[in-house]
Amino acid sequence: MDEMAKRFARELARGIIAAVATDPRFEACRARARAAGFDLDVSVEALLGAITIQPFGGPGKGVTPSPRPSPALEMSTSDRRFLKSLRIVADDRAREQV
Repeated sequence: MDEMAKRFARELARGIIAAVATDPRFEACRARARAAGFDLDVSVEALLGAITIQPFGGPGKGVTPSPRPSPALEMSTSDRRFLKSLRIVADDRAREQV
């Protein structure tokens, strides 16, 4: 990544950390854990990537990302179980339509 993209990535990471740290639900959970005798250590990891978008049709005409092929999606039983634990339903209909 170039320096400008790195700067935006750092700014985004700081924003994510601030949002989590100031969320009242986060603090309430940590307080309940402390009351139960636990000291929780939280680590947030984010993978950030950046692509340069090129003007479409010249300056002032909007932007479009460079085309990228979509990877095939293969889900295992463990993947589905994990998604279900997050209350996310994997929809097989989208795969059947392809």
